[in-house]
Amino acid sequence: MKIVIINYGAGNIQSIKFAIQRLGFEAVLTNDVHEILAADKVIFPGVGEASSAMHKLRASGLDTLVPKLKQPVLGICLGMQLMCNSTEEGHTDGLGIFDVAVVKFSNQVKVPQIGWNQIQDLKSELFEGISEDEYIYLVHSFYAPICKETIATSNYDVTYSAALQKDNFYGTQFHPEKSSSVGEKILLNFLKMK
Repeated sequence: MKIVIINYGAGNIQSIKFAIQRLGFEAVLTNDVHEILAADKVIFPGVGEASSAMHKLRASGLDTLVPKLKQPVLGICLGMQLMCNSTEEGHTDGLGIFDVAVVKFSNQVKVPQIGWNQIQDLKSELFEGISEDEYIYLVHSFYAPICKETIATSNYDVTYSAALQKDNFYGTQFHPEKSSSVGEKILLNFLKMK
């Protein structure tokens, strides 16, 4: 199986690569269009600020490639947010895969949310074998509100989308590579998808 982690200069890619290695697989870090198209699974990570990450995607032409991919694609953290229509962070247009606009948490809570939180309302093969109220690891100041593509929720100030899915595209607000055995199982579920 060929697993590609898109390397566009805005991701915590080594920790994802190591998590995949712990599961017994190898992943290639690349921004090469042909390698990405030839992959069986694509992971689209993201750490940092949305507008600069989107600028890097556009500069490499990956902003037009990613929405056209046909194999299973997993966006992680900022990667998931960039797959949405837009984000308030830097007033940035996203890739428009998920039909939702990312917004900032209110001033009623400490941002970013850092640490462990529970996931509920699990609705996808991505969460096969995962129980309601399991703990996952998050670091974020912005969130995707509940929408028709929500496949898991979490709560911090408001109930929001912890994960999204549309067709072959999946996104997790949390970091599966930092979410202990629960995150490893979610990554394995993704890697097993047809």
